[in-house]
Amino acid sequence: MLLAGFDYSEDAAVYKLDDERALIATLDFFTPIVDDPYTFGAIAAANSLSDVYAMGGQPKLALNIVGFPGELSLEVLREILKGGADKVKEAGALLVGGHSIKDDEPKFGLSVIGFVKNEDLLLNGGAKVGDKLILTKALGTGIVTTGIKAGVVSKEMAEEVIFSMQYLNKYALEALGEQRAHGATDITGFGLVGHLMEMMEASGTSANLDYEAIPFFQGVDELVEMRAVPGGTFSNKKHYECRCDLNGLTTEEVLPLFDAQTSGGLLLSVDGSVADELIERLRRNVKTPVAIIGEVVEQREKRIYVKRR
Repeated sequence: MLLAGFDYSEDAAVYKLDDERALIATLDFFTPIVDDPYTFGAIAAANSLSDVYAMGGQPKLALNIVGFPGELSLEVLREILKGGADKVKEAGALLVGGHSIKDDEPKFGLSVIGFVKNEDLLLNGGAKVGDKLILTKALGTGIVTTGIKAGVVSKEMAEEVIFSMQYLNKYALEALGEQRAHGATDITGFGLVGHLMEMMEASGTSANLDYEAIPFFQGVDELVEMRAVPGGTFSNKKHYECRCDLNGLTTEEVLPLFDAQTSGGLLLSVDGSVADELIERLRRNVKTPVAIIGEVVEQREKRIYVKRR
């Protein structure tokens, strides 16, 4: 029986195997966002594996998806594949093959199979009124990587963002322990607002976001002022802002909320009564910024309300 597919923009497909387990299937790939081949492979793999964690599962099998130009050195390809293989190993999964084609631009990613206990399955539609919203990584990877390409980002800032993109969401999921979330997604190409919008629409709820509580990479505001912003971020804003109340925030202030992320964090909708306990546990066990950024409320005219304190 299919438990999750095209409906409600879930992060992966989920098929019920029996009364205890379900299979998770996903794939993702993209072009290089950093120059170093190994790092590109690791980021792409972490991004692909993240969909399984967003469904509450554990990845078990992975297949490489590769597009590669014939004129590039095979050493570059080896480093990309090594970066991906190391992340698959870190995830505790097995890399069991893949497929490659000749392409004009390098492309890499994974098709991933995972498993989840039926009772642990996390869906976009699980959010409940009174839940708190927890984010497990800072926002701004799209803006920062655009700045890296433009040569306007410091080495320290680049290293912080690259570490975040390679960091597996496995650790945030494990830190939840026995206290499961009601719903979850991971923040990728549609940005925080886009993916939260999917959760609220699937759940029949709205969300209040605390703007000051949201973690952004330091210096993102300066990059926005320099217009080091990817086209996908502007597209997200154009598409989603009509369903948001942005409370008078300027374009520069809200653009990071719409930023098209690569390998972003998990967005967890958790019981409000245990949110403080969970956030402390996450901060002890996760090496990226984590924060309670808002709450789930009854459905109102808009799906998302962004407020200042």
